[in-house]
Amino acid sequence: MELLEKIQKDFLLFDGAMGTILQKHISPGVAPEILNVTHPEVVIDIHRQYVAAGSEVITANTFGANTLKLKGSGYTVEAVVSAGVENAKEAGAKYVALSIGPTGQMLEPMGTFKFEEAYNLFKTQITSANKKDIDLILIETMSDLYEAKAALLAAKENSSVPVFCTMSFQQNLRTFMGCDALTAIVTLEGLNADAIGINCSLGPKQLAPLVEVFIKYCKKPIILQPNAGLPKKQGEEVRYEISAQEYATLMAGFFKKGINILGGCCGTTPQYINLLKEKIRYLKPKKRSPCNITAASSGTKTVVLDNGVCIIGERLNPTGKKEVEKALRSERFAYLLGEAVDQMKAGADVLDVNCSLPDVDETKILTQVVKQLQSIVDLPLQIDSTNPEAIENTLRIYNGKPIINSIDGKKETMEKLFPIAKKYGALIVGLTLDEQGIPKTAKERLHIAQKIVNTAHNYGIPKTDLLIDCLALTVSTNQEQAIETLKAISQIKTRLGVKTVLGISNVSFGVPNRELLNSVFLSTALSMGLNAPIINPLSHRTMDTIRAFKVLNNEDKNAIHYMTNFSDKHNTPTYTSENDLVNIIIEGRKEETANRVKQLLTAGINPLEIIDKYFIPALNSVSECYERGEMFLPHLMRSAETVKAGFQIIQTKNPTSEISKGKIIIATVKGDIHDIGKNIAKMLLENYGYEIIDLGYDVSPEIIIQNAKMHKVKLVGLSALMTTTIPSMKETIEKLHETGLACKVMVGGAVLNEKYAKTIGSDYFAHNAIEGVKIATQIFKKQPDTNTQQT
Repeated sequence: MELLEKIQKDFLLFDGAMGTILQKHISPGVAPEILNVTHPEVVIDIHRQYVAAGSEVITANTFGANTLKLKGSGYTVEAVVSAGVENAKEAGAKYVALSIGPTGQMLEPMGTFKFEEAYNLFKTQITSANKKDIDLILIETMSDLYEAKAALLAAKENSSVPVFCTMSFQQNLRTFMGCDALTAIVTLEGLNADAIGINCSLGPKQLAPLVEVFIKYCKKPIILQPNAGLPKKQGEEVRYEISAQEYATLMAGFFKKGINILGGCCGTTPQYINLLKEKIRYLKPKKRSPCNITAASSGTKTVVLDNGVCIIGERLNPTGKKEVEKALRSERFAYLLGEAVDQMKAGADVLDVNCSLPDVDETKILTQVVKQLQSIVDLPLQIDSTNPEAIENTLRIYNGKPIINSIDGKKETMEKLFPIAKKYGALIVGLTLDEQGIPKTAKERLHIAQKIVNTAHNYGIPKTDLLIDCLALTVSTNQEQAIETLKAISQIKTRLGVKTVLGISNVSFGVPNRELLNSVFLSTALSMGLNAPIINPLSHRTMDTIRAFKVLNNEDKNAIHYMTNFSDKHNTPTYTSENDLVNIIIEGRKEETANRVKQLLTAGINPLEIIDKYFIPALNSVSECYERGEMFLPHLMRSAETVKAGFQIIQTKNPTSEISKGKIIIATVKGDIHDIGKNIAKMLLENYGYEIIDLGYDVSPEIIIQNAKMHKVKLVGLSALMTTTIPSMKETIEKLHETGLACKVMVGGAVLNEKYAKTIGSDYFAHNAIEGVKIATQIFKKQPDTNTQQT
């Protein structure tokens, strides 16, 4: 394709902000995409300004043109999208990009919006565009990697044009949902995005550290569309801190480092784009040489196998484990979740997940288990199955870049599974066996490994996405094979340059003192070049062997971790599921929390005591880790959901019990349909014992006042995510004050800051849900909180 060829050797210049300029032409609460139909001349004029400024790609005004955001508007997605694309063409665009923005909903497991619901929403948006009229699809401003995956799959499966995907990062260098840059890169590259990058939220200066990560690791062309710095309130207007000249200079600096797809987001007018074009007009893109790494990821964490020994936990497998088998057959997965947490705490980097049992619907159960595991642990998962349908269904709903365990060297197997691995960007464990079975010599295993590598290459799968398993057989019946397995590891590493994986405990089946044999075999395999042993992380002897090897292999610099672990031989950690309710909540074990709360209530413990002694300390601990950057939003939501499970037991057992610390109204103001932030605040406040009256989104001042009077609340929380609805928030606050109600007003939202919140008359500004809890505590306890700033 012309466009794909261009981004490989030349620069491509996008346009800048659309929403910033459109705000002057729309009323609060009106979806800006509707102007495509009602006032096309306004939209076309903005597009033409960017064309005149030098933009090669004009982004259609379709960012939020989906069934949710257009609901009740009187306009269909097809009408708004097709008009938006036509307007861009009418403006004289060289290339037209269909813009796909977030749904505004929180996906499972943290929210209620299902992955396939998001996929279908994006599919409708994409198929509403005339395929002949768009040159590319731009998935932009994504903060949830899972949602980005749904959009990317919808684009790839329902269109043939190139697909670019950009994530939006915060000042902590992660997205709102906790995804870091490397995780975004390895996942989106695996899902075959044609260009990957960053847009919105921050300016070029703040994005510089992220840009360096993309330059170092991203193999695809990189797209960069920052804001014109951070917004600042000046009088009644919002202005951005970076001038057009400074913006162009900073962006030209990134271009010289190898980023060749440039544009702008909030605050960047045609002047910004014109000056940027002048800066790079006569420059040629720099050829980058990104690092070749082998990496697996969850939605928030990446494990790089080039960085040393990668421990794959083996305990989520029903073979020889009656409790795992029982959990799978009953579809009650609390035991599995406990095992997952224990392995993570013990030091596992990846968890192997096997749900294969006779008379069990593996396709159904495997997806259920993976969803639940990803709600409680942030480790990458290895999907252990030989069932193509189960593998594909699970890879589709997996958040991140998984590992498939395994694909053997049989022609039929590779033909079935390599296309699935390629489509979903999974790492592959290749078994050194083929139609003739398991070979007896290292040389024959090398030959099969070579065949796997060559066949993978034909499917477009690079060596970095391959792990070769040289197959450990039990010495009780195949003693001579142990040394051949070790030789094969060395030869495959040296001659093929691929990573290796091995199920260590297979070597000791049927012999006594298995841990001794396993540890010696593991040590020898590591010395031969084994990258990823599949082991029991709860075995002290096995883990101690790895700790010792990391010292000798110069991985554990200055033996710090080794010495810390063995500094007190009487203080060796024991990795078992904790019964303490606080720890259970922190770890997100919902079923165990519910059972423990039942026990406490049966023992006569007062519900408020349970909240104060267990729920709140657990939430406080997670909140403190969140504020220090040690945990992220998924962890916060996971613990909140766990507390919710406990509350449900309290309410069931004590339906008339008064456990509320006070009533709080929360609402997204009139004209604004975004409620992610509000919903997070609601969940957290409820878990701290407050009764929340949630009025929803797009709520008028009159409804808020009516409920404030009816419920006699002390605190009203207002949320807004759009700058166009700030006047509505201000109007609501003014009318609340006019009524003389003795309630305080707390506001929050991405478009606000403390100074801005004060100018619209609020009493408090909460920059996140945790700050909202602090404010509520201050108000309802009637005592000052030195950590909370009153506006």
